[in-house]
Amino acid sequence: MNMITPVNDAAEAPRSGTLSVRLAAGKAEIDAVQALRYAVFYEEMGAIPDSMTLLTKRDQDRHDDVASHLVVVDDSATDLACGIVATYRLIDAPAAAMAGGFYSASEFDIAPLLGNGRVLELGRSCVHPRYRSGAVLQLLWRGIAEFVHPRGIELLFGCASLPGTDPEAIADQLSLLGHHYLTPAATRPVALADRFVDLRRKAEGTYDTRQAFMSLPPLLKGYLRLGGTVGDGAVIDAQFNTIDVALVVSTERITSRYLRHYLRNGGVAA
Repeated sequence: MNMITPVNDAAEAPRSGTLSVRLAAGKAEIDAVQALRYAVFYEEMGAIPDSMTLLTKRDQDRHDDVASHLVVVDDSATDLACGIVATYRLIDAPAAAMAGGFYSASEFDIAPLLGNGRVLELGRSCVHPRYRSGAVLQLLWRGIAEFVHPRGIELLFGCASLPGTDPEAIADQLSLLGHHYLTPAATRPVALADRFVDLRRKAEGTYDTRQAFMSLPPLLKGYLRLGGTVGDGAVIDAQFNTIDVALVVSTERITSRYLRHYLRNGGVAA
Protein backbone atom coordinates (compact mmCIF):
# COMPACT_ATOMS: atom_id res chain seq x y z
CA MET A 1 0.00 0.00 0.00
CA ASN A 2 1.26 3.48 -0.86
CA MET A 3 2.23 5.79 1.96
CA ILE A 4 -0.10 8.79 1.85
CA THR A 5 1.55 12.20 1.65
CA PRO A 6 -1.15 14.88 1.77
CA VAL A 7 -0.68 18.02 -0.32
CA ASN A 8 -1.08 20.04 2.86
CA ASP A 9 0.57 18.24 5.77
CA ALA A 10 -2.29 19.28 8.05
CA ALA A 11 -4.99 17.82 5.82
CA GLU A 12 -6.30 14.52 4.57
CA ALA A 13 -5.75 13.77 0.90
CA PRO A 14 -8.75 15.22 -1.02
CA ARG A 15 -10.86 12.51 -2.65
CA SER A 16 -13.48 11.96 -5.34
CA GLY A 17 -14.79 8.42 -5.28
CA THR A 18 -11.80 6.10 -5.73
CA LEU A 19 -9.58 9.02 -6.76
CA SER A 20 -7.37 11.03 -4.44
CA VAL A 21 -4.77 13.76 -4.91
CA ARG A 22 -1.56 14.03 -2.93
CA LEU A 23 2.20 14.31 -3.30
CA ALA A 24 4.13 11.33 -4.62
CA ALA A 25 5.91 9.41 -1.89
CA GLY A 26 9.16 7.61 -2.60
CA LYS A 27 11.16 6.50 -5.62
CA ALA A 28 8.62 3.94 -6.86
CA GLU A 29 5.92 6.58 -7.24
CA ILE A 30 8.24 9.07 -8.92
CA ASP A 31 9.26 6.30 -11.32
CA ALA A 32 5.55 5.71 -12.04
CA VAL A 33 5.13 9.45 -12.69
CA GLN A 34 7.99 9.41 -15.18
CA ALA A 35 6.55 6.33 -16.89
CA LEU A 36 3.15 8.02 -17.25
CA ARG A 37 4.80 11.13 -18.68
CA TYR A 38 6.71 9.02 -21.20
CA ALA A 39 3.54 7.25 -22.31
CA VAL A 40 1.69 10.54 -22.84
CA PHE A 41 4.44 12.81 -24.17
CA TYR A 42 6.41 10.34 -26.29
CA GLU A 43 4.13 7.45 -27.21
CA GLU A 44 0.91 9.46 -27.59
CA MET A 45 1.98 12.99 -28.49
CA GLY A 46 5.02 12.17 -30.61
CA ALA A 47 7.86 13.72 -28.62
CA ILE A 48 11.30 12.68 -29.86
CA PRO A 49 13.24 10.67 -27.24
CA ASP A 50 16.99 10.76 -26.81
CA SER A 51 18.80 7.44 -26.41
CA MET A 52 18.47 7.32 -22.60
CA THR A 53 14.78 8.22 -22.68
CA LEU A 54 14.14 5.55 -25.29
CA LEU A 55 16.07 2.96 -23.28
CA THR A 56 14.39 3.66 -19.95
CA LYS A 57 10.95 4.66 -21.31
CA ARG A 58 10.90 7.38 -18.70
CA ASP A 59 10.49 11.15 -19.11
CA GLN A 60 12.99 12.58 -16.64
CA ASP A 61 15.37 15.49 -16.15
CA ARG A 62 17.42 17.15 -13.42
CA HIS A 63 14.39 18.92 -11.96
CA ASP A 64 12.63 15.69 -10.97
CA ASP A 65 14.97 15.05 -8.06
CA VAL A 66 14.17 18.37 -6.37
CA ALA A 67 10.52 18.87 -7.39
CA SER A 68 7.32 17.95 -5.60
CA HIS A 69 5.20 15.65 -7.76
CA LEU A 70 1.45 16.08 -7.42
CA VAL A 71 -0.39 12.88 -8.33
CA VAL A 72 -3.95 11.70 -8.71
CA VAL A 73 -4.25 8.07 -7.62
CA ASP A 74 -7.04 5.62 -8.42
CA ASP A 75 -7.19 3.19 -5.51
CA SER A 76 -9.14 0.71 -7.64
CA ALA A 77 -6.64 0.59 -10.54
CA THR A 78 -4.73 -2.69 -10.65
CA ASP A 79 -3.12 -2.28 -14.08
CA LEU A 80 -1.32 1.03 -13.48
CA ALA A 81 1.93 1.47 -11.59
CA CYS A 82 1.11 2.70 -8.08
CA GLY A 83 -2.39 3.57 -9.38
CA ILE A 84 -1.11 6.95 -10.62
CA VAL A 85 -3.41 8.37 -13.32
CA ALA A 86 -2.39 12.05 -13.48
CA THR A 87 0.48 14.25 -12.39
CA TYR A 88 1.82 17.79 -12.10
CA ARG A 89 5.40 18.81 -11.30
CA LEU A 90 5.75 21.63 -8.76
CA ILE A 91 9.04 23.53 -8.37
CA ASP A 92 9.47 26.35 -5.86
CA ALA A 93 12.39 28.77 -5.67
CA PRO A 94 14.57 26.71 -3.26
CA ALA A 95 14.12 23.60 -5.43
CA ALA A 96 14.95 25.57 -8.58
CA ALA A 97 18.14 26.85 -6.94
CA MET A 98 19.23 23.27 -6.27
CA ALA A 99 18.53 22.34 -9.91
CA GLY A 100 20.38 25.33 -11.35
CA GLY A 101 17.25 27.27 -12.27
CA PHE A 102 13.62 26.84 -13.25
CA TYR A 103 12.75 24.67 -16.24
CA SER A 104 10.94 27.58 -17.93
CA ALA A 105 14.18 29.58 -18.03
CA SER A 106 15.35 27.39 -20.92
CA GLU A 107 12.63 28.99 -23.07
CA PHE A 108 11.71 32.31 -21.46
CA ASP A 109 13.29 35.20 -19.62
CA ILE A 110 11.41 34.83 -16.33
CA ALA A 111 13.44 37.40 -14.37
CA PRO A 112 10.45 39.82 -14.15
CA LEU A 113 8.53 37.16 -12.20
CA LEU A 114 11.16 36.30 -9.66
CA GLY A 115 11.18 39.62 -7.83
CA ASN A 116 7.43 39.62 -7.23
CA GLY A 117 6.88 37.43 -4.20
CA ARG A 118 6.99 33.69 -3.76
CA VAL A 119 6.58 31.77 -6.98
CA LEU A 120 5.85 28.19 -7.98
CA GLU A 121 6.52 26.66 -11.38
CA LEU A 122 3.93 24.21 -12.68
CA GLY A 123 4.92 21.79 -15.40
CA ARG A 124 4.97 18.31 -16.90
CA SER A 125 1.21 17.93 -16.43
CA CYS A 126 -0.45 14.90 -17.99
CA VAL A 127 -3.40 12.58 -17.50
CA HIS A 128 -3.78 8.94 -18.49
CA PRO A 129 -6.14 8.69 -21.51
CA ARG A 130 -8.77 6.73 -19.57
CA TYR A 131 -8.98 9.42 -16.89
CA ARG A 132 -9.35 12.63 -18.88
CA SER A 133 -12.38 14.00 -17.10
CA GLY A 134 -13.48 17.00 -15.14
CA ALA A 135 -13.12 15.04 -11.88
CA VAL A 136 -9.40 14.48 -12.39
CA LEU A 137 -8.72 18.10 -13.40
CA GLN A 138 -10.70 19.28 -10.40
CA LEU A 139 -8.56 17.15 -8.10
CA LEU A 140 -5.36 18.49 -9.68
CA TRP A 141 -6.50 22.08 -9.16
CA ARG A 142 -7.59 21.26 -5.62
CA GLY A 143 -4.15 19.80 -5.00
CA ILE A 144 -2.42 22.89 -6.37
CA ALA A 145 -4.61 25.19 -4.26
CA GLU A 146 -3.86 23.21 -1.10
CA PHE A 147 -0.14 23.20 -1.89
CA VAL A 148 0.28 26.93 -2.49
CA HIS A 149 -1.65 28.55 0.35
CA PRO A 150 0.23 27.15 3.38
CA ARG A 151 3.50 28.00 1.62
CA GLY A 152 2.61 31.61 0.87
CA ILE A 153 2.94 31.19 -2.91
CA GLU A 154 1.81 34.34 -4.72
CA LEU A 155 2.40 33.56 -8.40
CA LEU A 156 2.10 30.37 -10.41
CA PHE A 157 3.87 30.11 -13.74
CA GLY A 158 5.06 27.59 -16.28
CA CYS A 159 5.11 26.59 -19.93
CA ALA A 160 1.72 25.79 -21.45
CA SER A 161 1.84 23.82 -24.68
CA LEU A 162 -0.17 23.90 -27.88
CA PRO A 163 0.18 20.87 -30.20
CA GLY A 164 2.36 20.98 -33.30
CA THR A 165 5.35 23.07 -34.33
CA ASP A 166 3.87 25.24 -37.12
CA PRO A 167 2.84 28.68 -35.77
CA GLU A 168 0.76 29.38 -38.87
CA ALA A 169 -1.42 26.34 -38.16
CA ILE A 170 -2.50 27.94 -34.87
CA ALA A 171 -2.20 31.58 -35.90
CA ASP A 172 -5.71 32.39 -34.62
CA GLN A 173 -5.02 30.96 -31.17
CA LEU A 174 -1.62 32.62 -30.84
CA SER A 175 -3.03 35.96 -32.00
CA LEU A 176 -5.84 35.73 -29.45
CA LEU A 177 -3.29 35.20 -26.68
CA GLY A 178 -1.08 38.03 -27.88
CA HIS A 179 -3.88 40.56 -28.28
CA HIS A 180 -6.02 39.74 -25.23
CA TYR A 181 -4.06 37.84 -22.57
CA LEU A 182 -0.62 39.43 -22.16
CA THR A 183 0.77 39.55 -18.62
CA PRO A 184 1.23 43.11 -17.27
CA ALA A 185 4.63 44.44 -18.27
CA ALA A 186 6.06 44.47 -14.74
CA THR A 187 5.86 40.68 -14.44
CA ARG A 188 5.78 39.64 -18.11
CA PRO A 189 8.03 36.75 -19.20
CA VAL A 190 9.51 37.09 -22.69
CA ALA A 191 10.57 34.29 -25.02
CA LEU A 192 14.34 34.10 -25.39
CA ALA A 193 15.51 36.18 -28.34
CA ASP A 194 16.93 33.29 -30.34
CA ARG A 195 13.69 31.31 -29.98
CA PHE A 196 11.11 34.12 -30.10
CA VAL A 197 7.94 33.45 -32.14
CA ASP A 198 5.57 36.44 -32.41
CA LEU A 199 2.14 35.73 -30.95
CA ARG A 200 0.36 38.48 -32.88
CA ARG A 201 0.30 36.70 -36.23
CA LYS A 202 -3.02 38.19 -37.33
CA ALA A 203 -4.50 41.63 -36.89
CA GLU A 204 -7.45 42.15 -34.59
CA GLY A 205 -10.76 41.55 -36.36
CA THR A 206 -9.33 39.11 -38.91
CA TYR A 207 -10.04 35.97 -36.88
CA ASP A 208 -12.90 34.56 -34.83
CA THR A 209 -11.94 35.20 -31.20
CA ARG A 210 -14.58 32.87 -29.76
CA GLN A 211 -13.58 30.00 -32.00
CA ALA A 212 -9.91 30.64 -31.29
CA PHE A 213 -10.55 30.46 -27.55
CA MET A 214 -12.67 27.32 -27.76
CA SER A 215 -9.99 25.54 -29.80
CA LEU A 216 -7.28 26.11 -27.19
CA PRO A 217 -6.18 23.04 -25.18
CA PRO A 218 -8.56 22.48 -22.22
CA LEU A 219 -5.93 23.06 -19.56
CA LEU A 220 -4.83 26.34 -21.14
CA LYS A 221 -8.46 27.50 -21.28
CA GLY A 222 -8.75 26.63 -17.61
CA TYR A 223 -5.75 28.80 -16.76
CA LEU A 224 -7.14 31.73 -18.73
CA ARG A 225 -10.54 31.42 -17.08
CA LEU A 226 -8.79 31.60 -13.73
CA GLY A 227 -7.32 34.95 -14.72
CA GLY A 228 -4.14 33.56 -16.24
CA THR A 229 -2.06 35.59 -18.67
CA VAL A 230 0.76 34.80 -21.09
CA GLY A 231 4.23 36.14 -21.71
CA ASP A 232 5.34 37.87 -24.87
CA GLY A 233 6.32 35.45 -27.61
CA ALA A 234 6.07 31.70 -27.99
CA VAL A 235 8.76 29.04 -28.34
CA ILE A 236 8.82 26.02 -30.65
CA ASP A 237 9.78 22.88 -28.74
CA ALA A 238 10.74 20.47 -31.52
CA GLN A 239 11.54 17.64 -29.11
CA PHE A 240 8.07 17.65 -27.57
CA ASN A 241 6.25 18.55 -30.81
CA THR A 242 4.67 21.63 -29.22
CA ILE A 243 4.57 25.41 -29.28
CA ASP A 244 4.96 26.76 -25.75
CA VAL A 245 3.72 29.94 -24.15
CA ALA A 246 4.62 31.20 -20.69
CA LEU A 247 1.63 31.18 -18.32
CA VAL A 248 1.28 33.35 -15.22
CA VAL A 249 -1.54 33.01 -12.66
CA SER A 250 -1.95 34.92 -9.40
CA THR A 251 -2.86 32.63 -6.51
CA GLU A 252 -5.37 35.26 -5.39
CA ARG A 253 -7.52 33.93 -8.22
CA ILE A 254 -7.57 30.40 -6.85
CA THR A 255 -8.52 30.88 -3.24
CA SER A 256 -10.46 27.91 -1.91
CA ARG A 257 -13.76 29.75 -2.05
CA TYR A 258 -13.24 30.90 -5.63
CA LEU A 259 -11.93 27.51 -6.73
CA ARG A 260 -14.95 25.69 -5.30
CA HIS A 261 -17.29 28.09 -7.08
CA TYR A 262 -15.33 27.83 -10.31
CA LEU A 263 -15.18 24.05 -10.36
CA ARG A 264 -18.83 23.70 -9.37
CA ASN A 265 -19.68 25.60 -12.53
CA GLY A 266 -17.53 23.39 -14.74
CA GLY A 267 -14.85 25.98 -15.45
CA VAL A 268 -11.98 23.61 -16.04
CA ALA A 269 -13.79 20.47 -17.11
CA ALA A 270 -11.91 18.56 -19.77
